[in-house]
Amino acid sequence: MSIGERIKQARKLNQLSLRDLADRVQVSPMAISKYERDQDIPGSGVLLRLSEALNVPVDFFFRPAAPEVHLQAYRKHASLGVKEQEAIQAHIQEWLERYLEVEAFFGGDPVVELPRYEVGSMDDIEAAAERLRYSWKLGLDPIENLTQLLEDQGIKVGMVDGFDHFDACTFLAGQTPVIVTKANLPGDRQRFNLGHELGHLILEAAGDLDAEKVSHRFVGAFLASAQAVRFELGQKRTALDMNELYMLKQKYGLSMQAWIFRSRDLEIISPQAAERLFQHFRANNWRRQEPGKPYPSENPLRMEQLIYRALVEDLISRSKAQELLGKPLQQRWVEEALQNGVAVSAGY
Repeated sequence: MSIGERIKQARKLNQLSLRDLADRVQVSPMAISKYERDQDIPGSGVLLRLSEALNVPVDFFFRPAAPEVHLQAYRKHASLGVKEQEAIQAHIQEWLERYLEVEAFFGGDPVVELPRYEVGSMDDIEAAAERLRYSWKLGLDPIENLTQLLEDQGIKVGMVDGFDHFDACTFLAGQTPVIVTKANLPGDRQRFNLGHELGHLILEAAGDLDAEKVSHRFVGAFLASAQAVRFELGQKRTALDMNELYMLKQKYGLSMQAWIFRSRDLEIISPQAAERLFQHFRANNWRRQEPGKPYPSENPLRMEQLIYRALVEDLISRSKAQELLGKPLQQRWVEEALQNGVAVSAGY
């Protein structure tokens, strides 16, 4: 990737126009355009000003290129604009390049072979979820940490912050599957996004099935199998209790509303009973923020773990580790203690 392409990538990442960046760097918009089209090369002084204006290290402009990113699926609100979409993709590209750079110290990007299932009915989706659980040796128990499970299976999981109308997306970087979801979400919503994108990676909808509806059904079937749901709720019910739904949410990491959908889809409750429950959620403004304690959110760990491994083995310097991590180094236990309001006397 050329310096010009890097400048354009960083400009899109910061959602700046040519004129915005030109004003910050104190050159003309035409000069920025020429840099991005590789018709001119910025001098050292301009390069330093570009680094400061774009909030990237100078090394960013000379970083080796990552595999080309190909969009597979995108969950977003209708109001997400083109400029925001370009910024999200630039964020993902930049994060992925850092990820692959540190991964190269330990043998490079591992080959990932995810199963693929063709589904032509809702029963096929349920069967695919069960087959994937069997393939990954999960049994019927709740999945404790979906993010780490996906990472253990070779899927790269990232988080993007600062875009209100973005939910999640799925990419292929070369042959490597990548799932990126919105940061700072309650854990149940985050897990739903991850499961939904996993559905796009492994399922192929046949006939007239809608791919989005297929992935929606897959999330529930994967996080709470039909057998587990019937064990928890029974074969037939006339209604579900809110406390019951809340406890199941905390046990399975699947939202209360998703449990209503699950019980309706499996014909444990009638569509009318499900609609009464949904009306109760709408009347209390619980659709976006469900009652009770939120389910804990999850964080990807593999990339960060590799960075600390490279640091302790003297493969990279502390400054390089911070560049790859994208934030200051700090002992994780200290960071968590500070978040919990616990006084600590040691730093990193």
